[in-house]
Amino acid sequence: MTKNLLLTEKEYTLDQFWQGLQAANRIEISDSVIDIVKKNRAYLQNQLVENNEPIYGINTGFGSLCNIEIQQEELSQLQHNLVMSHACGVGDEVPVDIVRTMLALKINNLTQGYSGVRWELIQGLQNLFNAEIYPVVYQLGSLGASGDLAPLAHLSLPLIGMGEVNYKGEKRAAIDVLKENGMQPIKLSFKEGLALLNGTQFSLAYALHSIQHAKQLLKMANLTAALSCIGYVCKTDPFHPSLSRIRKHQGQIDVAAKIFQLLTESSLSKTVYSVQDPYSFRCVPQVHGASSKAIDHVAEIVENEINAVTDNPNVFDQEEMILIGGNFHAQLLALPMDYLAIALSELGSISERRSYKLINGDRELPSYLADNAGLHSGFMICQYTAASVVSQNKQLCTPASVDSITSSKGQEDHVSMAANAGTKLYRVVENIYRLLSIEWMIAAQALEYRKDIILAPELNQLFVNYRKEIPRLTEDRYLSPDILKTEQFLRKHISVN
Repeated sequence: MTKNLLLTEKEYTLDQFWQGLQAANRIEISDSVIDIVKKNRAYLQNQLVENNEPIYGINTGFGSLCNIEIQQEELSQLQHNLVMSHACGVGDEVPVDIVRTMLALKINNLTQGYSGVRWELIQGLQNLFNAEIYPVVYQLGSLGASGDLAPLAHLSLPLIGMGEVNYKGEKRAAIDVLKENGMQPIKLSFKEGLALLNGTQFSLAYALHSIQHAKQLLKMANLTAALSCIGYVCKTDPFHPSLSRIRKHQGQIDVAAKIFQLLTESSLSKTVYSVQDPYSFRCVPQVHGASSKAIDHVAEIVENEINAVTDNPNVFDQEEMILIGGNFHAQLLALPMDYLAIALSELGSISERRSYKLINGDRELPSYLADNAGLHSGFMICQYTAASVVSQNKQLCTPASVDSITSSKGQEDHVSMAANAGTKLYRVVENIYRLLSIEWMIAAQALEYRKDIILAPELNQLFVNYRKEIPRLTEDRYLSPDILKTEQFLRKHISVN
């Protein structure tokens, strides 16, 4: 059954846009939005005809070439040259699901009716999305100001019959796939190349992807921590609602309440091993709660950016003015993405510490959770792997947003580096899935030595289903496949929806 993501004048919440995007086979655009776009274009066209004044990027060069006027008969070539010359991306290809998000965000951005483009241009992007023709885009090339220029140029190349696309699982020349689908390359008109390239849709696609996965990771981290607490025979006091109530932070309150519920619904061991548990168990509400608050903050910013207009110049047909500014500058994405990377990294850091404690031979658990430690190494090297990933996350958390570099002969003298913040954040997100998967494997093994414990229904269902796919470790085996299978299991069975 075909499902459509309908773009209207109404603003989206973050969850509405994300869930609509995931469910949709096609993008549909309301008649009222099409009318807004056409009126905006008509105003710009009239201004260009009636006034003989230079308008940046419309009848002038770009960047430091902004004072060079372009003749009327060369305006289309100007826009074509812009897209073609700016497609200088290098490095790894952007994952197809991120490119798909970029396309949807660019369409949504242009339909706001402040970009002065023809309806036919938006329709061209819509046709690519609906036919599942995804441009090949590269991760490196954007400074996060003047728009995500190089990535968005690669996103736009297929519109003019250039570049490559991913189509039906194959990478092919865009022009061949267009012909196969009965599509013709578009001849760009004034302002259109600039509208395609100016914007934050590359950085925003990474931010949107990461914030949605961050919500899932937080839930996964809470459930995994609860399983570890039970396996390590921790006290429930640190999770009591009264403790978090007097700290007054909602993130901590929510985390503590969830884990307290899971612990009190479980039949826990009566053995007391220590008056106080290690911080990695006892301070889960404080650490996970801080990350929860960061996730909420970043989600608010990403939601706003989904509905924002981020190109330049902007055409205000109702106010009868054209304004040149800097809405393409992605500083307000760069900073929160750096913040989110740090917040998620901490979920992984404390997770690795719990894993370490569980294999340490404490509290009547065998060393490395091996039945015959010595002959068997058990989960020894899983912790090494986790430590390696945690260390890489620390390196990836060096903020991109504190960096800037001058470009375009000094015209663009302060940039956000949001694109680099986004690609780093993406790697941190993937690493947290790995770290939580390793902890889950280890916590599940620890429970095999706690036969007197009955898990809370939610945890028990997960544990039982997990053991159907990944059996208890009775002797050493090849564990990389187990880590991957555990990650796939957790992604499937622990979701925010």
